[in-house]
Amino acid sequence: MALPYFITSLRPSRRSESEKEHRMNPIKLLASLSAIQWLLFLSGWVAWTMDAYDFFSVSLTVPLLSKQFNRPTHDITTAITLTLLFRSLGAVLFGVFSDRFGRKWPLVFNLILVAILELGSGFCNTFKQFLAVRSLFGIGMGGIWGQAAATGLENLPVEARGLFSGILQEGYAVGYLIAAVVDLTLVPHNRHGWRSLFWLGSGLSLAAAVFRALLPESQVFIRAREEARAKGTLLNEKQKTRIFLHETKEMLKKEWLLCIYAVLLMTGFNFLSHGSQDLYPTFMKTSKGFSDHSATVATIIGNCGAIAGGIVAGWVSQRIGRRLTIIIFTISIGAWIPLWILPSSFSALAAGAFFIQFGVQGAWGIIPVHLNELSPPGFRSTFPGVAYQLGNMVSSASAQIEATAGDHIKTTITNRSTGAREVVPDYGKVQGILIGVVAAFVVIMTLIGTENRGRHFESSKLAIEGDGSSTDVSEIQHPNGADDVEAVSAPPEKPGNDDFHDEKKA
Repeated sequence: MALPYFITSLRPSRRSESEKEHRMNPIKLLASLSAIQWLLFLSGWVAWTMDAYDFFSVSLTVPLLSKQFNRPTHDITTAITLTLLFRSLGAVLFGVFSDRFGRKWPLVFNLILVAILELGSGFCNTFKQFLAVRSLFGIGMGGIWGQAAATGLENLPVEARGLFSGILQEGYAVGYLIAAVVDLTLVPHNRHGWRSLFWLGSGLSLAAAVFRALLPESQVFIRAREEARAKGTLLNEKQKTRIFLHETKEMLKKEWLLCIYAVLLMTGFNFLSHGSQDLYPTFMKTSKGFSDHSATVATIIGNCGAIAGGIVAGWVSQRIGRRLTIIIFTISIGAWIPLWILPSSFSALAAGAFFIQFGVQGAWGIIPVHLNELSPPGFRSTFPGVAYQLGNMVSSASAQIEATAGDHIKTTITNRSTGAREVVPDYGKVQGILIGVVAAFVVIMTLIGTENRGRHFESSKLAIEGDGSSTDVSEIQHPNGADDVEAVSAPPEKPGNDDFHDEKKA
């Protein structure tokens, strides 16, 4: 009995020894990049890192903000929810600007906007002001990831994209790590307290904008402009906009099923990351009774695991495929949930944080390249960014769900200072249940999905050139390799979204 295609397509491809050595040697991959490829990649990585720093400034200071504004924890987490909700709007606006006008200046403007709003966050004196500023910040934050992924990956050679996808995505963990270190060292000793964390983030985001402004436009847009000039087909801005809008309409007509799938997949992924991170410092302080210092150290250890997981998974995915790697790392999460939430000692909890984030962010490390390879070629900023942020919007209440559930699910701990018994919210149980359910959902969604590993999307037409809305099968490498003697035969074509199944026909 033949196995379903979505099962057999997970089988790793077979390659020649020389190709396998090049693909699996990270040193050769790192050395293969030119200076401009490194700089463009770093500009995307730095932008995403600063974006994460700014976002997690709230998560790390929930107790301080609760005291400052005299509000309970679940009220403070409203700021996180609003930021996540408004990120979708930013993804649409800046994604369209990036695909229409180029990668450089939309990202520069986006980073400047983030810097201004992060600065404003530190000057808020009322809770309403803080919520308003963080809502606007969500618009700025929402535009960064899609642009950073497109800028960072489209200028790299195909064989390097898996590894660098993991490095790029873990800018998220590095940003969290930097914010945690600042929260540990600067905030307690600064007379401005939590505000200093936000002000420093503003300066770092502005520096990221300057860095990107000093670099050239993405090579994909330079190539398109030079080809049009050579052919004598340069278009004015009005013509480009008309073509772009037409291509957008055609893309939505052809790729609606792929769009829905990507949003569902990213909903699961965002519940996975926010459910395991946003309230983790509060879990360590409230449910386990550790000090702010210990909670921050545990957060730092967890993010070291995230960085390692993302890089390893990205590298492995270049060999065994995007979906299989995601499934392996997501399943590993379940094995570490007990160590993550049950122990009482700091060392055991910190180890659990390391390994749970190794799995969570390992799976996440593949997402930048996976979504860029799935994306309609002319919309590599808009499609991944909007799918990501719509998933964020659906999962935006994850911190509030956990905080509210903690108000109803209680546990008893011994106060580490007084020795008295206290009844506290059981955030550990809440996080464990949520992450277990979400991990299962992510595995199912990944299993029934598709991948275009090895796609040469950098050679595709941009949306402003026309014909950038559909997938060219000549740019897609079969999931089992074009030269694999045991490659899976394509299943019968089904009615519906043809482009969603392009790699089956390749």
